Amino acid sequence: MEVEMLRYSALLLAVLCATSAPGVVSTATAQNRASDAEKWEVPRTPDGHPDLQGNWTNMTLTPFERAAGRGPVFTWEEVEELERTDGDCPANPGTVACGRPLRSGSLSGQEYNEVYWDRGSHVAIVDGEPRTSLVTNPSNGRRPPLTPEGERRVQESRALTSQFGQYDHPELRPLGERCVINSGTANPAGPPMVPKTSYNGNFTIVQTADHVMIMVEMIHDTRIIRIGSGPRLPTKVRPWFGDSWARWEGDTLVVETTNINPQQALRGVPPSEHMRVTERFTRVDAETILYEFTVEDPTLYTQAWGGEIPLRKFDDMLYEYACHEGNYSMTSVLSGARYQESLEDPDS
Repeated sequence: MEVEMLRYSALLLAVLCATSAPGVVSTATAQNRASDAEKWEVPRTPDGHPDLQGNWTNMTLTPFERAAGRGPVFTWEEVEELERTDGDCPANPGTVACGRPLRSGSLSGQEYNEVYWDRGSHVAIVDGEPRTSLVTNPSNGRRPPLTPEGERRVQESRALTSQFGQYDHPELRPLGERCVINSGTANPAGPPMVPKTSYNGNFTIVQTADHVMIMVEMIHDTRIIRIGSGPRLPTKVRPWFGDSWARWEGDTLVVETTNINPQQALRGVPPSEHMRVTERFTRVDAETILYEFTVEDPTLYTQAWGGEIPLRKFDDMLYEYACHEGNYSMTSVLSGARYQESLEDPDS
C-alpha cells in the first residue's frame, strides 16, 4: 500500500487542481482518432507476431456484471456523468452518477485513505460501444447460475473454515492478505484476468518467440505462458494460475488454461478439476489490447460464460509490492483476536 502514495498523491493533486471535468470527446476529435486508427499498423516482434509488450491496465468504471434492467451499452451522456465522478458505487454498482463528485476539490466526509483507491476513471469501450458490463456472454451480462453440484461445492468450501474462528490462525486469512496470491472477488493475474476494484490493477507483458510473461503489480503475481503444443500436466497437479499453453491464430494470441489450483477462486467460486479458461489477446490500436475470455466448467456452471475487457496502455511505472515487509494487518488482527479471547476467558 505504501508504494501507492507516490502515484495516487500525484493523482489527487491533479484532480484537485483541475478546473473542469473531462467530458465526451468532440465529433472532430473522434474523427481524428478514427483517421489515426486507420493509419496505424500492428507493431511486430522479430518473429513476425504482434507485439503485446509493455505496461497495461484494465481498471475501469464498467462493472463486471450488468445491473438488472440495463441494456448492453451506456449512452454518451451517462458516460460523461460517470467519468466526472470517482466511480465509487459500493451500494448500487452499475448505476449512473452514483460516484462521489471530486469536482468540489474537497475530501471532506471521506476516509483519509480514499485517495489511494483506484476504481478506474473510464468506461470500458469495445468496438465503439461504452459497455455496461464486462461480461458479455450470456447476453444479460451476468454470470450464469451454478449447477446443483456447483452450489454444493461452494457450501462445502465455506464449511471447511466455519469450524474455526475467522482469526484463529494465519491459514484462515485470505490468500491476498497472506501475500500468497491475489484471489477472491477479483484476480488480476487470472485466468481470467478480472479487474480489481481497489488498486494495483496494472501489469507488464514480456514476450519471446516461445513464451509470454505477465507480471501483475498486485502481490507481483507472475504467469509464465508457453507458446506451442506441449504435454499437459497430470490432472492432479494444479498449480497457481493453472497450466497455460498459447498459440497464435492470425494476429490473436489464444491462451488455454486447465489444472487451476482449487484454492484460486473465481469471484468466490472454487474451480473444479474440469475448468478450462480460454483467453484471447488482440492488439487493436496503439493504446489498446482487446482481452476476451471464456470460462468453461460444466461441473460448476449451467453454461459457458465470458466477456471482453480493453487493456489500456499504462504510461507509468509498476512498483514492487513489498507485501510481507509491511503486512502489519495479519499480526494485528490475530493478536487482537487473542486479546478478545483473554477477556472472554480470563483463565485462558
